[in-house]
Amino acid sequence: MTTSGVSVRAPLVRLLRSELRWVLRRPRTQVALGLLALVPVLIGIGIAATDGPGGSGLLTQVAGNGLVLPVAALSISLTLLLPLAVAMAAADALAGESAHGTLRGLLLAPVSRARLVLVKAVGVLAVAVAAVAAVTVVGIITGLVLVGPSATTHGLLTLSGTEVGPGSALVRVSLAAAWTVGQLAALGAVALAVSSTTDHPLVVLAVVLGGLIVFGVLSAIPALGWLQPVLLTTGWFAIADVLRDPLPLDGLASSSVRAGCYLLLGVGLTLARTATREA
Repeated sequence: MTTSGVSVRAPLVRLLRSELRWVLRRPRTQVALGLLALVPVLIGIGIAATDGPGGSGLLTQVAGNGLVLPVAALSISLTLLLPLAVAMAAADALAGESAHGTLRGLLLAPVSRARLVLVKAVGVLAVAVAAVAAVTVVGIITGLVLVGPSATTHGLLTLSGTEVGPGSALVRVSLAAAWTVGQLAALGAVALAVSSTTDHPLVVLAVVLGGLIVFGVLSAIPALGWLQPVLLTTGWFAIADVLRDPLPLDGLASSSVRAGCYLLLGVGLTLARTATREA
């Protein structure tokens, strides 16, 4: 926009509000959030109906220990559903706009390329936060209603065999949720970088989800153990650490640092590509 020949930049707050409204009201986003909210419900119903899932893993801790449910649901969703929701948001952010011809208008608008990337990144982050919040909040409610809290303290029975009160339990669940958002933010930044290089949203989904599968395969090969420190998915098992007492922070911290590196790399590549992209 210009006023008397002087270029006027669109207010950042207005841009962010418009982007968040557009992203969160998109039907596919709402469907994805609804499906994610169903994950803890289905787990809770299954456990309540069978009086325990049997087997091994986090699910064995949920029976009679409802506040484990949101952590277990986050752990299960992090393998595919949460990354899928974030990858879809990133694919629509730039590649989708380009495919529909609306990105050209954004590049020609009185908005700097860096500001455009910031707005799109906030939109992707908002989907990550909303997705994690849906799983966590519904998981807490479902766990308390269908499974119930720990019988002794009405809080949480940890994997270490100790019990913590409801306040400490909610802090641990909140830590798991915040950590998951950080991992998804890193994944979203990489997906946004891929989105800035193509006009096809499906390419972004294929690259991101295919990359996660490849990372999983590489992490399962003992001979490639030297690759572990650079794989984003390496520390995703650390979410279970919030259920240990005392709470070990090494795994959560190292995976968060790794996610931060991916986040900076993804945002940097997106800025570099967007700055040189023709309108």
